[in-house]
Amino acid sequence: MRTFILILGLILLIAAEILRVYFIMPFPGSQQRNTVAVAYWLDQNLGWLRLLLLAVIAYPAMQVLRQRKLWRKLLLAGGLLLYGVVFYYFNFRFLAAKIFYQPRVKSFSSASTNKVSKDKLVVGVEINGEAKSYPIQLIGYHHQVRDTVGGQPVMVTYCTVCRTGRVFSPLVDGKNETFRLVGMDHFNAMFEDASTKSWWRQVSGEAITGPSKGKHLQEIPSQQMSLAAWLRLHPTSTVLQPDTAFNKSYKDLADFDRGTIKSSLEKRDSLSWKPKSWVIGIAHGDAAKAYDWNELVKEQIIQDSLPGLPLLVVLESDTASFHAWSRLVNGSVLHFEGPDKLQLLKDANTGSTWTMSGICVSGSMQGARLQPVQASQEFWHSWKTFHPTTEK
Repeated sequence: MRTFILILGLILLIAAEILRVYFIMPFPGSQQRNTVAVAYWLDQNLGWLRLLLLAVIAYPAMQVLRQRKLWRKLLLAGGLLLYGVVFYYFNFRFLAAKIFYQPRVKSFSSASTNKVSKDKLVVGVEINGEAKSYPIQLIGYHHQVRDTVGGQPVMVTYCTVCRTGRVFSPLVDGKNETFRLVGMDHFNAMFEDASTKSWWRQVSGEAITGPSKGKHLQEIPSQQMSLAAWLRLHPTSTVLQPDTAFNKSYKDLADFDRGTIKSSLEKRDSLSWKPKSWVIGIAHGDAAKAYDWNELVKEQIIQDSLPGLPLLVVLESDTASFHAWSRLVNGSVLHFEGPDKLQLLKDANTGSTWTMSGICVSGSMQGARLQPVQASQEFWHSWKTFHPTTEK
């Protein structure tokens, strides 16, 4: 009986250490099931669970050590050594917080002193007249960068396994909350807040387990495009520069923008509607639609409608920078042609000319502006997982 208790206790100890991390990291088979609740319980209760199980095996372990049979002692030593190895790897090597770190030095440069290549993709934010851009190659490693834009605290996030960039206000119940990367759910990054230890999804800003479950971070409008396109629209924008302490990690993501990265978790499927295919996802009210990136590259312009939203999606000539706007202007739904070689659009209703800033520069609607619509480029598997009723 003592031997049974000893073996069972060691198995449970090892299983608890492994499963706490297995369920929230991209191990084979770990991200296809709804196991976050189990992982969260293990994470929050592992301390006392360890002590209990160690206490359970302590007495039978002492009995083994008092015996003369060497092979029993060697088996016990092997079991404890195995637990020690598992404890080390699953607490100091495989945890998200031990793999991905926040920048130690955050520095921003103007367009004239910037060192980031202009063809790199960025997530751009503009608040109260101040514009900042965050290269995806950098924030893709860090997963989140805390900053202030236009006097407001922001949390700029990116998940490379879902290809999702989101910017949130980090305020929770009026408090400027602190978050750390804790793992992933259905391949999407999760953050843990410091106050309640709740876990929040990166793709939606929703707390999915813990005391804050059901709460949402307020999303801040942002755009993804090449740095060149962003600086053309926001010439006074500053650009986040690399923290040289993480140059090797940045280098590993050098080909992420183009989808040619070697990692199977982050590499693009060039065919349409495959798990790793790129889509443009747009949610409006209770409706959601995904638009095939390959189709957008081919046509450069997509005109469609979601309930209450006549939609325009346009791709710039760099085949990387896209815009989404409402086609409703001054009570009229416009239909567009283009873009032409000068990257200008023309509406068929009035013949007016519009720029890639969404501003009408000539014609009867001169001075009018298209209202931006929040849109995101991401992997098809991510969009359909978190928008299960989406249309194509």
